[in-house]
Amino acid sequence: MLFAIIATDVEDSLSKRLAARPAHIQRLQALKAEGRLVLAGPHPAIEAEDPGEAGFTGSLIVAEFDSLADARAWADADPYMDAGVYADVVIKPFKKVLP
Repeated sequence: MLFAIIATDVEDSLSKRLAARPAHIQRLQALKAEGRLVLAGPHPAIEAEDPGEAGFTGSLIVAEFDSLADARAWADADPYMDAGVYADVVIKPFKKVLP
């Protein structure tokens, strides 16, 4: 089943994000290689493709997991969690309708 992982960053998370980004992206690439990743990306803090020093306010990942518990375990092991980037993570089942 698909799950939406909706994360909210701590204040001033940009330096923490940049430090942990390579490991974070590596895990997403593994999901993609397994055919389980639907989409992933950050929420810019301002209305811009590249928010620069404004940074980001969180992330959205939609991916396939066997269960909510498996999605939670995967999210809990994210390098952004270890680096203190995320203040909160909500995980919900997701039903893709379009496209």
